[in-house]
Amino acid sequence: MASARVPLDEQHVTEPGGRPLPALHPQRKEERCFLLYAPPPEEDSPAQVEEFLENSQFIYEDMEWLLALPHDKFWCQVVFDESLQRCLDSYLRLSPRGTDPPPLYSSPAVMAMQHSLHRSVFMVFLRMATHKESKENFLTPAVFAEIIYDNFLFDIPKILDLCVLFGRGNAQLLHKMIENIFHQQPSYYSDLNETVPSIIQVFDTVLEKCGLQSEDTGATEPLKLNTHLRITTMTMSEEDLSDLVLYLCDTCSTLHAFLDIFPEASSMFHQHGFLSRVSSFYEMAVPDLEKAVKKRHFTKCRQEDLWRRLCHSRRRIVEITHLLLQHTCLQPILEGSEDTAVFVDDLLQIFTAFLQEKRFLVDYDEQYPVADDISLLQQAFPHLDETRTSYLLQGLESAWTSLGKKRSQPSVSSSANHGGETMRGNVCVNTAEFMYTRMMIAGELESLLSHIRDLLPDLGEGFLMACLEEYGYDSELVINNILEEKLTPGLARLDRAKPRPKREALPSVLSSRSNVFDDDEFDVFNRDQLDMTRVWKGRKQEENVRDMLNDKQHITEQRARYQRSGDQVSAYDLDDYDDEYDDTYDLNQVGANDLDEDDDLLTRRPFTTPQVLSTGRQSPEEEEEDDKEEEKVKAGPAHLIPASRGAPPPASHVKGGPKGRGQTQETVLDRRKKETNKSRGANHNRRVMADRKRNKGMVPS
Repeated sequence: MASARVPLDEQHVTEPGGRPLPALHPQRKEERCFLLYAPPPEEDSPAQVEEFLENSQFIYEDMEWLLALPHDKFWCQVVFDESLQRCLDSYLRLSPRGTDPPPLYSSPAVMAMQHSLHRSVFMVFLRMATHKESKENFLTPAVFAEIIYDNFLFDIPKILDLCVLFGRGNAQLLHKMIENIFHQQPSYYSDLNETVPSIIQVFDTVLEKCGLQSEDTGATEPLKLNTHLRITTMTMSEEDLSDLVLYLCDTCSTLHAFLDIFPEASSMFHQHGFLSRVSSFYEMAVPDLEKAVKKRHFTKCRQEDLWRRLCHSRRRIVEITHLLLQHTCLQPILEGSEDTAVFVDDLLQIFTAFLQEKRFLVDYDEQYPVADDISLLQQAFPHLDETRTSYLLQGLESAWTSLGKKRSQPSVSSSANHGGETMRGNVCVNTAEFMYTRMMIAGELESLLSHIRDLLPDLGEGFLMACLEEYGYDSELVINNILEEKLTPGLARLDRAKPRPKREALPSVLSSRSNVFDDDEFDVFNRDQLDMTRVWKGRKQEENVRDMLNDKQHITEQRARYQRSGDQVSAYDLDDYDDEYDDTYDLNQVGANDLDEDDDLLTRRPFTTPQVLSTGRQSPEEEEEDDKEEEKVKAGPAHLIPASRGAPPPASHVKGGPKGRGQTQETVLDRRKKETNKSRGANHNRRVMADRKRNKGMVPS
């Protein structure tokens, strides 16, 4: 072997016969036949189980042998052994996905073998994507890029399968792996750019199979009325419908896993108009497929599996849309990009286009509230067009209304604005929310521990919990640091087989609840005995409507209160009002010539006892006034006239003398009095009140 610190592609070795060979040469490959992978059997047949275990055991041993090879031997086997590549391809193609239902049987041997094989295959791909293992063992980056590209060790379909198969619990390692592949070999970006139209074509194919789109028309063109009868989701065979749902589910899961692990590819999907195509597909295909799955006569088990896959596809499409918007629009805006206005306009255009796809928009808003994104835009971009955002939010409300759906809960931004809380890290507002949060955290912790133990089964749960707590419950970071031996000194000293500590019992809801009725006389949670005489069901005993109406106690109480109020009012004297004297208008004599009458003065209305509270007996003064009124009524209308019929009316000087020669004082006063009393009692004396204010200097003349 050549000296250290020389890349493998430049090293030469000497064979036992004395012939020198490059370190990377086909003759240095070991003769070993790698078997093709077969998935676990669907039936609990002893023969099939034995066959799977035997075949998988051979592959597992071959993978472990390959991983144990030195750097030069490993690359010779990887580059020149075609059976190895066929074996790896078969595993990527046939290995069960996360959306596949678990087998009906529970064979621990089958599950353990599948788990071990899964880990070994992942480690092989991880080593294949690493061009530098140490300072002594490495490849020239350019040569590494040429090897993996020309020998098809990696391609876009393989990368997609790697994400969907190994992404759960290994997102950080996969991101480093794929990032290194694309960085060292930029040709993969070109391949991805050519692959995106093929991925979009998958959704068009599903529409064609459902009879929702013609093969020779675009996605935006409606079907012709004279088109021949097509196979639809209700008329196709049940087997074809099942395959269609499985095909859609696998595509959505794979695409979501890839974009989630490698978000750098989002811009390429966005450039191809992926969002508009997938939203229109969702609006057309999802209701049709849901109807078919519900109406068709599947077996109960098959129908539940198809419905679960269809719901999974719906959720993944919404999440894919959010990932693309997050990485192509929202993230540049929040980072303060120079082209913030362009990204804001792009995001608003996308949301506006979604208004046509009401079902898709409502499902997206239910999972990722649009109002929250608008709120972020308003904070990051002060010049946001309010008219445009208002139109967008109104269209969103219209979409909810048209579908007859109601929001399950308010958006995070509205809750934050009203409650003064942030989106994360807040103290729960009540005990129920606190308990729910604790249960959610416990469930997530169990999921994280399960993911890590799938790859590292020899580690104890106590040790893993300490690692998760140290690294902020980031499972990918924990796995990466454990594999690379980069743990903190405190974790490195821990026993890796440390068991899990005993779980704390959750506090009782009754002991930690808080309510406005705590410790009152009817608090059954804190009182052992209650006054049962204060509790009855229905109408109170010995109580009827007549007794309730005959009870006049409340009238007596009100009568006494009004009498006390009347005494206070009669004792009140307006002249007793004492305040600093205002001599502003003493010299100007403003309002001195006003023709105020007695009924225009601000007199206080005498206190009157309500009729309902009167006792039926009147005071002597009141009786005397009532007698006078009765005498007037009995006397007839003539007594109501203030002057006798024969008395002449008082002289009027309203007519006055000729115009322009002046008028007498009597004429001026009579005219003013006529103008003042005109239309008296109706709402036509506004002019009088205005003149009074003007005379008193309250408004400028």
